[in-house]
Amino acid sequence: MALKPNSADGRTRSSIQIFVVVGLCCFFYILGAWQRSGFGKGDSIALEITKHGADCNILPSLNFETHHAGEVGNVDESEKSKSFEPCSPRYVDYTPCQDQKRAMTFPRDNMIYRERHCPREEEKLQCLVPAPQGYVTPFPWPKSRDYVPYANAPYKALTVEKAIQNWIQYEGNVFRFPGGGTQFPQGADKYIDQLASVIPITNGTVRTALDTGCGVASWGAYLWSRNVIAMSFAPRDSHEAQVQFALERGVPAVIGVLGTIKMPYPARAFDMAHCSRCLIPWGANDGMYLKEVDRVLRPGGYWVLSGPPINWRNNYKAWQRSKEELEEEQQKIEDTAKLLCWEKKHEKGEIAIWQKRVNDDSCRGRQDDSQASFCKAGEANDVWYKKMDACITPYPDVNSPDEVAGRELKPFPERLYAVPPRIASGSVPGFSVETYQEDNHKWKKHVKAYKKINRLIDSGRYRNILDMNAVLGGFAAALDSPKLWVMNVMPTIAQKDTLGVIYERGLIGIYHDWCEAFSTYPRTYDLIHAYGLFSLYKDRCNVEDILLEMDRILRPEGAVIFRDEVDVLIKVKKIAAGMRWDAKMIDHEDGPLVPEKILVAVKQYWVVGGNTTSTQ
Repeated sequence: MALKPNSADGRTRSSIQIFVVVGLCCFFYILGAWQRSGFGKGDSIALEITKHGADCNILPSLNFETHHAGEVGNVDESEKSKSFEPCSPRYVDYTPCQDQKRAMTFPRDNMIYRERHCPREEEKLQCLVPAPQGYVTPFPWPKSRDYVPYANAPYKALTVEKAIQNWIQYEGNVFRFPGGGTQFPQGADKYIDQLASVIPITNGTVRTALDTGCGVASWGAYLWSRNVIAMSFAPRDSHEAQVQFALERGVPAVIGVLGTIKMPYPARAFDMAHCSRCLIPWGANDGMYLKEVDRVLRPGGYWVLSGPPINWRNNYKAWQRSKEELEEEQQKIEDTAKLLCWEKKHEKGEIAIWQKRVNDDSCRGRQDDSQASFCKAGEANDVWYKKMDACITPYPDVNSPDEVAGRELKPFPERLYAVPPRIASGSVPGFSVETYQEDNHKWKKHVKAYKKINRLIDSGRYRNILDMNAVLGGFAAALDSPKLWVMNVMPTIAQKDTLGVIYERGLIGIYHDWCEAFSTYPRTYDLIHAYGLFSLYKDRCNVEDILLEMDRILRPEGAVIFRDEVDVLIKVKKIAAGMRWDAKMIDHEDGPLVPEKILVAVKQYWVVGGNTTSTQ
């Protein structure tokens, strides 16, 4: 007897749902064997599993497609999908908005040429960015912290340039990362121990950190074992592939620079900010860069500066700089820190640490300081392509001298599900304590369903995860694990800005407009989640462009989970078919009558040297 997809019999619908879920589990079981079997070259193993049968108890005639026959708009599935060809091999590490050739056409003043400069519509590539020859699946964490396959980022320049600083070493077919840095050649762990003697790194008080000019992000890599998550950034510059190495290691990082544009993070986001010989001119432009750090630093947060000009009296000869120049540089930093009302907590060797006051109560005197120019209070989170100003971001109001401006946060991990202060205070329109808790419940249910569909999610296979429309961060919170991290993206076109809430949960994220390329290298993410994204961007920009960007930043054999309306997903699935993705659509976990569906996709393994016919 044939099962009827639209049968009124509830038991029939339930059976179909069970078959679909079990079928997809088998689909990902085969995928898992393929991925684990030799870095993407396990076609024969997958074929054997298919031949002899994985123990999935699937009916031979199972249809993996959704059994919901609801409204699908005007989409014609019978129409042949457009096929996207591979890009030229020269685009293997293409970063559209940080393209080196385009960058050189912009002024070098204040690092303008290293900022985002995206291609015009007619310049966008309409092809698939290839992986390099020999590309392999990165090692699982924590091994990936210390080793990166050479084929994935075949650039040896840093092994020579930073040889004595223990950044990176080339050993056979891998790069090894000893954990050193320019200011901590003996290793990041010992350096972090020094910081922890002043900063409460171990008790959950400090959870989110910002590393400016991060190099290969060893500081962030070694903070992870202390339950601190760092957002690291560095420009795409002469230090070839530094951010790419960080991401291959499984460390959160983006391409970025302190130039003329505000950082893409909300106000009061980070518990700690850090610069280890990052070459940022902190005293320049009336202390503008320090004031930008102050904007994103939480009340009570810490700023760490190690390297020049700290302790210049003893080091000016080694640094090959004049005493007068270094003294002036440090004085400008000290003057700006005083204007910001930061308290200097420590200076020893080449490390200095300041703490931001918990509120403005002890800084009333600066209101009368002629050098203190204050930003407009309502513009603290208005950052996307907005010019950086040399103004001071005001604190939120408090009712007592001891109150933390913006309210005190719980230590992590308690803060992950505690009600964020911005929700409790009602400062995010449309969200209450009740709706926040409902959202958490919803995402726990969704993630439980995802783990049934794709059993690799909990295995450590997916380290770098991207949520393209994070809302309150419920997806990332439900996934929370030492095996993985999630980059939570707040689309700039979203009606409600909730990125500050995400940071108050002890998670990290960034503002971004998906009509443009993301500030990262190709093959950054193992798993991408897109909730309601294509409904949000409907009529805003080309669906193909967003999907091609997803393909660029997704690793070979990486997975994508879409959750959206059925008519939207049918269109997405059709385009994905021409992108060397394998995709399956299934019903919402609450049943086939729910118009929201789930589309799961897997990017096929392929590298440079295939049938490349594209001229782009």
